[in-house]
Amino acid sequence: MQFTVDTPSEGIAVLRFTGRLNMVTAPRLREAVGTSVTAGRTRVVVDLSGVEFIDSSGLGALINGLKTARQAGGDLRIAAPNEQVRLVLQLTNMERVFTAYASADTAFDV
Repeated sequence: MQFTVDTPSEGIAVLRFTGRLNMVTAPRLREAVGTSVTAGRTRVVVDLSGVEFIDSSGLGALINGLKTARQAGGDLRIAAPNEQVRLVLQLTNMERVFTAYASADTAFDV
């Protein structure tokens, strides 16, 4: 899994991941969110357009990231999930927690 972190405006971090978000790579997502929030970028967008697969560990990392961001007074939003990711969100009822935005740019209107 590869990822990049962009900071398009003050207080916002856009994390772009490619590959599989699973038990092997989920710790990297947790770490990236934690680092961003610690640096004062408490509004976090996880761009999932390059994620081909997510499992329960990946979903857990997203939930952990949401908690981390909210505890710091921010929020975590997801952008551009593919059909497999949407299905996992639906099957776990997490689409109620995570609103999927069409793109990272529209998640916080950056």
